[in-house]
Amino acid sequence: MAKSHTQDSSDVRDNILAVGQRIMSGKGFSAVGLNEILTEAKVPKGSFYHYFDSKDAFGEALLSSYFEDYLADLDAVMGQPGLTMAQRLLNYFDMWRANQSFLDCQGKCLAVKLAAEVADLSEAMRAVLNAGTGAIIARLTSAIESGVEEGSLTVDDTPRQVAESLYQLWLGASVMVKIVRGTEPFDSAMAVTRQMLHLAH
Repeated sequence: MAKSHTQDSSDVRDNILAVGQRIMSGKGFSAVGLNEILTEAKVPKGSFYHYFDSKDAFGEALLSSYFEDYLADLDAVMGQPGLTMAQRLLNYFDMWRANQSFLDCQGKCLAVKLAAEVADLSEAMRAVLNAGTGAIIARLTSAIESGVEEGSLTVDDTPRQVAESLYQLWLGASVMVKIVRGTEPFDSAMAVTRQMLHLAH
């Protein structure tokens, strides 16, 4: 019985996080009230504080959950069998482009949406963002190192510098996509990515 109760509690918490991620990816953190999330999740307001001490604590958990899922997806892409590491990296950026739609990202563009906003609002949430983006850059660094070793790509700077530059490039492109409401910034980002990895178009 205790195990079932624990599972139920976990399901409720996960549901609140999933609904919050979807809504905040569209509206931002400050513009969304807890009532909107809880109404959509069909959870009483009193129950919210059983799982989260505050809205900021919810934000921390939200970002942690987001990066956990994101890194799992990234690991899956970088582990695709039968492909060179260069191909896997291009597949990752293709996935980025598909997930960071300016029309409807279904919760998959949370970091892009919240980064500038919550970094100024909450030191705890900024720390989660810093750790999450750092983990992404570390994985990209490892992938670039592997690509250089196998000969599927070459770089002019250190793999770490290239990984940081690529992540920052695509993060900026994601913001520009929202501004221009078109995918042209991603086209430019992919062209620069190929140049930096010395890959033919």
